Amino acid sequence: MSRAGLACATAAALIAAAGGALSGGGGHLMHARALIAALVAPAAAQSGDEPIYYQHPDGKPVYSLTPKTTTDGRAFRAVPAGADLSFDDDAASPASAPVAAPAAAIAGGERKIRFYRNPMGLADTSPVPKKDSMGMNYIPVYEGEDSDDGSVSLSPQKIQRSGVQSERAAMRLIRTVIRAPGAIQLDERRVSVIAMRSESFIQSVANVTTGGKVVKGEPLMQIYSPTISSAAAEFVATIQSKTTGGVATYGRGSRQRLVNLDVPEAAIVAMEKGGPVPTVLQWAAPRDGIVLERNAIEGARANPGDVLFRIADISLVWALVDVAERDLGSLSVGQVVSVRARGYPGRVFDGRVSVIYPQVNRDTRTARIRIELPNPDLALLPEMYLDAEIDTGNPQPVLAVPDSAVLDSGERQVVLVQKGEGRFEPRNVTLGHRGGGYVELRSGVSDGEAVVVSANFLIDAESNLKAALNAFSDAGAAK
Repeated sequence: MSRAGLACATAAALIAAAGGALSGGGGHLMHARALIAALVAPAAAQSGDEPIYYQHPDGKPVYSLTPKTTTDGRAFRAVPAGADLSFDDDAASPASAPVAAPAAAIAGGERKIRFYRNPMGLADTSPVPKKDSMGMNYIPVYEGEDSDDGSVSLSPQKIQRSGVQSERAAMRLIRTVIRAPGAIQLDERRVSVIAMRSESFIQSVANVTTGGKVVKGEPLMQIYSPTISSAAAEFVATIQSKTTGGVATYGRGSRQRLVNLDVPEAAIVAMEKGGPVPTVLQWAAPRDGIVLERNAIEGARANPGDVLFRIADISLVWALVDVAERDLGSLSVGQVVSVRARGYPGRVFDGRVSVIYPQVNRDTRTARIRIELPNPDLALLPEMYLDAEIDTGNPQPVLAVPDSAVLDSGERQVVLVQKGEGRFEPRNVTLGHRGGGYVELRSGVSDGEAVVVSANFLIDAESNLKAALNAFSDAGAAK
């Protein structure tokens, strides 16, 4: 039989079969669609634009082997060889957009049939031609159309309609930034407290107030202490004595008593040089810093341990930041941190991670880290809110693809590699760092391979279905 005759015979079978399927009502609509596709596919192999059947101009499931008109005088639409036989959801007719004929038809050669699959997409295959319970022929699956690796082939039209897009895996710098809030705190090592070690009376207080700046050695107050005066008189009497070395040893003990009472070193040295026993001692600032607390009041009595001044050096401060538990694995001591204080919009303070506290908050599931920040202009103040950014990315370029390319099932991560000619192959991959919309691929994909970045869920679903069909086919062949 000639190719044209074969097309006519196939089309006739199409019309008859479709009419029988549609006569059963809406419940057989899907069967008609699958049958039309199965019967027309061989006829589509003929060359040229010769119509193989005619369809209702409104896309209704009404067909004819010869030119025909509707009751209102409109001509039926000619369907040429190679027309796209996929069905839309809103109509029971093939879509009107013509596409290229299948690869097997273009090649004009015969390909080996691997197996036959259920026309309704059920997980049932057969090594030989057969019909289902509705009398529909099983659809042949040729070599190259399915593969054991789950790859899937799509026509250019289906790729375009699905919105499939791809991007090549390439070496990129991935910047992974951890952002966390925190607050400024004092460096515990740079805080000094001035308190008396004996009962004392405050004679006078210098013009120093809370919040003011002081420098090391600057006078703060004058105090009188009966205990200190007694110890000082004993020390002076000892060093002025002309007795032997035994008394000299006792003199060293008198000096140590003054040191234990926290008498300023300058006052002790003055007594050693022959100065008089002081009745009033002057206390000076032990370091440069800010006066955080002033409790000294002129004429007041100070008991041992009472804090009279608290001075802190804030030229170096701490930033205490709470980071999420999941980010702990990316942190290490010495990492560079950028801090933005909410009181100084647009200004960035640079520091480094100095301590990662060995405890996780059970309620917030966060861990605290300490960042040392230079503060030369004293702009950062205690309890000031801040936002920290910690760059944990790899400084070297790594092979990366967009985040949207990865299909993550929880147990495995997969990307779809574009193999050309409409074929897509799923690949298991091992992921690394994420950042900037990209994810590092440590295995599974080579540099330059194109991966699907959109509509990959649709391709993956079809790939999984074909893999399942292959499994059933292999099981049936084994029997």
